[in-house]
Amino acid sequence: MAELRDSMWWRLARHALPVYVLSRFCVLAGAAVVATELRVDANLADERQLPLADPHETTVRAANEGNALRPMLDVLTSWDGLWYMDIVRNGYPETIPPDVTYHVDEARAAFFPLFPLLGRGFDRVLPGGDSFAVLTMNAILGFIAVVLIGMIAYRVYGERVSRTSVTLAALFPGSFVLSFAYSEALMIMLSAACLLMLLDREWVAAGVFAALATATRPNGLALVVACAVAAFIAVREERDWSSVSSVLLAPIGFITFQVWLGQHTGETGAWFRVQREAWDEGASFGWTALRNTAEAVTQPLTSPTDTITAVTVVATVTLLVLSWRARLPWTLTLFSWAVVALMVAPATVTARPRFLFTAFPLLIGAARWYEDRRRTDETVWPLTMAACGTGLTALTGLYGVFGAIP
Repeated sequence: MAELRDSMWWRLARHALPVYVLSRFCVLAGAAVVATELRVDANLADERQLPLADPHETTVRAANEGNALRPMLDVLTSWDGLWYMDIVRNGYPETIPPDVTYHVDEARAAFFPLFPLLGRGFDRVLPGGDSFAVLTMNAILGFIAVVLIGMIAYRVYGERVSRTSVTLAALFPGSFVLSFAYSEALMIMLSAACLLMLLDREWVAAGVFAALATATRPNGLALVVACAVAAFIAVREERDWSSVSSVLLAPIGFITFQVWLGQHTGETGAWFRVQREAWDEGASFGWTALRNTAEAVTQPLTSPTDTITAVTVVATVTLLVLSWRARLPWTLTLFSWAVVALMVAPATVTARPRFLFTAFPLLIGAARWYEDRRRTDETVWPLTMAACGTGLTALTGLYGVFGAIP
């Protein structure tokens, strides 16, 4: 027990806990603002006997019934969370209709299985309903992910940068997703574990974590790149051919899901068709991100979604520059680049804070820069933390009122 208390993991966990709790309060504050606004709308609708409009109808009715917690839960399970919760409750569809749209339940086939599967397991253990179980699960996974990010930073740069990395990861605006019913918390935790194993050259463990991550989100495939880079370096420097095992294991989660879904629905390539038809996914190779950013500049404050895209693009470029200056190891660098490429490639939902957050090694590079900067400017770090906390609260509120696509 004494060894555990003295371990770096334990020290980082103790440092991370108050920061992580503070960051979750920022998210809850944003959700509470939305819940309050919805309660006011409900009261006005009752007084005027006005119909309640979509997409707030369910949430507003809950607010009007006097349940203060329900509207906040609805905020945290909104957007993609609704689809994940549908899988938790009903599983995957056995058939997918032709010309499927996102207005039908079968569109849930676009979402990967490991997160709702784990959520169903938590629901069987915890009281309070499936929404509470999934959100509790994500709170735990998010905390572990933040500590693992700190462990990677410690492995590369030492303890001071690791503590800064933990703080930055917990308060980064994109970390709102750790408190939503989204799969990013699980994916980031598994990715961080994989990258840590790659740095320690534990090849089989790295491959297993990567395989689980590729069963969690499509951008988990960036870990295939990370494993390939690490294996290339290991073979070139030490002729360690066992490193190739991580590359072979990494895509198994993605492949298994595609094969299983095809058999379950009786249609080969079902996932790709749902993505194409229901979600209108295609490739713009960054053009959508650039166009939305340009519109945010030429037509400021007319579209919250464009504004978020523009801010994310600027933040991405900044983090890429800082991480390059920090000379992150190639395994971490190319993983981050792959995540960024997958973020800006789609033609529909493009650069977003939550997608950027999955490129978390960039935050480690930024933490290294902040540690160097603190020696000459003591104000930059407090200002950054204040901006992150404000952004975290504001993003939660904005997504909660459906003001932008998260």
